[in-house]
This record gives sequence, structure tokens and C-alpha cells, in this order.
Amino acid sequence: MSSSHDWEIPGALGKPLVGTAHVPDEKPRGVVVLLHGFMGYKDYGFIPRLADRLVTEHLIVQRFNFSHSGMGHGHGSIDVDRFRLDTWNRQVEDVLCVMDAIRKGTLERSELPVALFGHSRGGVTAILAAGRHAEDERMASLRGVITASAPAMASRLSDAEQDQFRQNGSIQVMSSRTGQQLQIDAGWLREQQADPEGHDLPTQAGRLRAPLSIIHGLSDPTVSPDDASLIAEAAGERAMMRLIHDADHVYNTPNPSQEGGMPSVQASEMQQIVVDCCKRWFK
Repeated sequence: MSSSHDWEIPGALGKPLVGTAHVPDEKPRGVVVLLHGFMGYKDYGFIPRLADRLVTEHLIVQRFNFSHSGMGHGHGSIDVDRFRLDTWNRQVEDVLCVMDAIRKGTLERSELPVALFGHSRGGVTAILAAGRHAEDERMASLRGVITASAPAMASRLSDAEQDQFRQNGSIQVMSSRTGQQLQIDAGWLREQQADPEGHDLPTQAGRLRAPLSIIHGLSDPTVSPDDASLIAEAAGERAMMRLIHDADHVYNTPNPSQEGGMPSVQASEMQQIVVDCCKRWFK
């Protein structure tokens, strides 16, 4: 059995981070922090179902929406002004805020080991946070990083696209979930140009002090499985890579997923890999 409750703490630029904690009734062995991909997915797709599975393994799970994802709890529309100002640096700061809250006991138990799980862009953020801040006391409890369907680059924009981005001051993206036309401010690009090393995923993967587990679907149409190999090569002996046959970008999970429904074969395999990692790391 387990319980769950919602929480809110300050994130990057003091903006609220909203999250949901899943707490087992039995003595927990560790904490898993779930980082969603693009556009605020803590309550969508396989993220809630992964939390449900992990809490049955005596793990506390913290899933949250990044402060500048534009999403609160539930399935509402995206705050377009907040979303426009999202950057990698702000997402990394959000991760540090959550890790600090865990360390201080603001979010459940403070003495437990922690693993970061990041899906898609959330995997990029997990590696950037753990690589850049490997020596930070807020990362002292980190025992491992897991990525699922993560790209191997913080940006894939061509030189021409970057020039156009800077000239326009923003770039437009569409949310297929809400139908909203959204904008990303050129500050997202300027931060990367000001600190290319800090945004270079292979470099930061190589700086990880914790083990890295890389999961990717072989039928992912969004991010090539080749990206998983690039990340694994950069992380070296700390990396373990698992490729899942017939798995797409979201491990064949409908969005939104059905509460209490059976996961796909591919999602079940992904979940089991995460469970196995935590059992190894949380001894």
C-alpha cells in the first residue's frame, strides 16, 4: 500500500515547482525523482504509471513539472508566458531545488539515496544537472541517473535556424496536447552560446560520478537510438545501455494513459529496468 500527496516549492527564479509524492507504507529504500520531457508531463503518459510501479518496490517517488514548463497539476492549458522563458539552465536549477528539498527533509525523508530518471528532454536535464554539479552538496545523495529516449544534444538547430531564431527573438512550437501555439524565447539559445561546455551533453555525461543507465526504444521515431549509443560512449564505464525492441518514444503508452490500466509490453520492460537499477544502487 502507499499514499500520495501534492506539494509545491520555489524553483528557478522563485517560480513555483509543483509536484506529487508517492510514499510506500513500508520502510522506503530510496527516492526516485522523475523528470518529464517537453511541455510539462508529470501527469501524462507513462510518468504516473511508472510512479505507481516504483512505489510498490518500497521507493518514494517525486514527480514534478519544471517551473517554466507552464503546467501546474492536472491536465490544464500551458501558461504561455512562463513557457516562453524556459531554458536548460532553469531546468537544471529546478533539479537542484528538488534535490535540496529532499536533502533538507522538506520532501519526505532526508537520509535516503536518490536516483534521477529523465524521459526525453528530461534525460538531458538529468545529465546536465548531475554532470555540472557532481561536486555540489545537493547532489551528495545521488546514486544513479537513468535516461529514457534522451537526445544526445541540447540543441539540433542548424546555423541558419539559429540565425533566424536570434533575428526573430523567439521560435514557435505547437502543443499537440492542448492545441496551443507556443513560443520559446531566444534566451534559450543565448544561454547555450554563452556556455557551450555546460550544454554539451557528452562532456557532462563524462563528468558524472554516479552510474548512468540509458534506455531507448529501437522504434523511436522522435529521437534516434543512435543517440543512446553516443551518450553511452561519452559516459564510458559508468554507463549501461538497454535497447527495447518495438518501443517508440513513449514506450507504446497512450497519452493520457488509463489509470489502473495494464502497461504495454515495452513500458513494462522499461519499468523493470528502472526497478533493477534502483535495487542495485540502493543497497
